[in-house]
Amino acid sequence: MIIKNVNLETVCGVTSTLPENTLPEYAFAGKSNVGKSSLINALMNRKAYARTSAQPGKTQTINFYNINGELYLVDLPGYGYAKVSASEKEKWGKMIEKYLHRSRMLRQVFLLVDIRHEPGANDRQMYQWVCANGWQPVVIATKLDKIKRSQTQKQLRLIREALGAGPEVTVIPFSAETKQGREEIYALMENDIQRGEE
Repeated sequence: MIIKNVNLETVCGVTSTLPENTLPEYAFAGKSNVGKSSLINALMNRKAYARTSAQPGKTQTINFYNINGELYLVDLPGYGYAKVSASEKEKWGKMIEKYLHRSRMLRQVFLLVDIRHEPGANDRQMYQWVCANGWQPVVIATKLDKIKRSQTQKQLRLIREALGAGPEVTVIPFSAETKQGREEIYALMENDIQRGEE
């Protein structure tokens, strides 16, 4: 995929109305410090368009990035950040749930987990919750450059087991540094768009 134009088109807060988009949407969910903004920047081929921060929990809105006038990358609020109040977390949860239920153009949910660690309770909960909402998430194992190559398969197995993800679930190891995994994510989106046009 060649990225020609990127536009942060819509930002939805807790009380905002979701946009009635007519292009396919691909949503990205993950813990606050899992590298979601870095992944989205890598996909958009931009250095700092999605805000990355040393302070996790920065994404408190649903951000819709229009790519080439062909599709949207949808950045969902990060979850599991300890310094946010329970009521705030609940608001973000409701916001994500509303989006999963109401978006007519959502085609795929990508769930990000850190390849270095076994998925925690928040990750497992999010995975089960996305499945319960009728989606089979694609799992992206981020921060691939932080482990030795020899550890990759072991960590991917650990992630599958912890999430309860069967062999039918796609798991993509990804590095924002080296861009490994980016082409696979592009290919999934492009294949999906082509299927939608048939």
